[in-house]
Amino acid sequence: MDEILRRTVEACEPRDKPALAALYEEQTREFVRFYRGLSAEQRPGFLSRLTAECGVEHGRVGELCGRLAEARGVGPLLQAEQRLRSCLTPRYSVLISRICGLEDGVKFIVDLRADVLRCLETKAADCPHLREMEGTLKKLLSNWFSIGFLKLERITWQSSCDLLEKISQYEAVHPVRSWTDIKRRVGPYRRCYVFTHSAMPGEPLVVLHVALTDDISKNIQIIVGRDPSPEIAEDVNKITTAVFYSISSTQPGLHQVHLGNYLIKRVVKELQGEFPHMKQFSSLSPIPGFTKWLAGTISDQMKEGTTNRILTQAESKEIQEIVGGPVLETLKRLLITNEWVKSEKLVRVLELPLMRLCAWYLYGEKHRGAALNAVANFHLQNGAVMWRLNWLANTSPRGISSSSGIMVNYRYFLEDTNYNSVQYLKTRHIEASEQILSLVAQFQKNSKL
Repeated sequence: MDEILRRTVEACEPRDKPALAALYEEQTREFVRFYRGLSAEQRPGFLSRLTAECGVEHGRVGELCGRLAEARGVGPLLQAEQRLRSCLTPRYSVLISRICGLEDGVKFIVDLRADVLRCLETKAADCPHLREMEGTLKKLLSNWFSIGFLKLERITWQSSCDLLEKISQYEAVHPVRSWTDIKRRVGPYRRCYVFTHSAMPGEPLVVLHVALTDDISKNIQIIVGRDPSPEIAEDVNKITTAVFYSISSTQPGLHQVHLGNYLIKRVVKELQGEFPHMKQFSSLSPIPGFTKWLAGTISDQMKEGTTNRILTQAESKEIQEIVGGPVLETLKRLLITNEWVKSEKLVRVLELPLMRLCAWYLYGEKHRGAALNAVANFHLQNGAVMWRLNWLANTSPRGISSSSGIMVNYRYFLEDTNYNSVQYLKTRHIEASEQILSLVAQFQKNSKL
């Protein structure tokens, strides 16, 4: 490791001599081979040393700051600024540029940032130099993967087997069960679109699945179930609505490099071209984290020992008659174990309180002023309206565990999306329907009891 680091530091010197180009290319390939050979446990330590030994030369920065302060006249001042700017660029940026010149080099850099993010998240390595590298890589990748360099592709059953298999593997929202399942998801009354990049051929960056319907769907089982048959022909007259039911970013190294919002906008234009009469655009979105948040809220209230602000007195009494025992403690256990869905009486009684609590979770819970729920924040940034909560919209084990079976439609009114987006980004105002606002008002009233 010491020897490869020594040669890496040497290769990071920004020399432009053509005679050295072949030497540096071989050193760069050697670095890539070495890094790929490291185990997951070895990479954090290596990255920490790399960023420390090939980062910014702080002593040199201090020297150039002094020269900048002493510079007189526009020419010397601009020259001093340029030298300081160059010195503030980490030396491993030269290595990154050379790696990008290799075949599959861009993919290597994307995966490298994924490793850096994993190190920081797990605390396997958390140092200022590593955080600096994460910011450097994010800025570079944001430029390399800007919308002008991305290609929109529609995936069909005639697409390559390799691409279809990757889309099946990358599906993060509603797992693909079989080849027949993926054939259905790219067949009649369905559309699948991806963004690709010329530097990563055959590699989908973000995947969007769309259902073509005659109304805004409120149940995911209808969409990802057995119908429609992949062999039937589409009736264009039945298609008035596009429902975005799954969007998945496939590359962890492109985290916070915003691609999904551009994909939805491009797909809307594609669909309008194919179906000029199409008027309704909406998501059918999961609500990851709701059940976990609710269990935590119940725990907090149990510790405080205050008046039950989660349920009304009538709801508490009705639940207690069904389950017996302490209401909040029993409710928390039933939510965590998914046992409540086995009782028709509980499903009926819990509908209003869980819908009320879910509306508040999406609309009222914040992180740095924005919606706490990441999916909500994504669609609201795009200018969508928080339009409708749907009870028992996803009764799969995952759907019950993550969001108590509730799903939400974020509706895109195309004439208002830009305004809504600006208002949300500037003031954090959430545009919501009467249903959502009514449920939120009920929560606020109950929480004051």
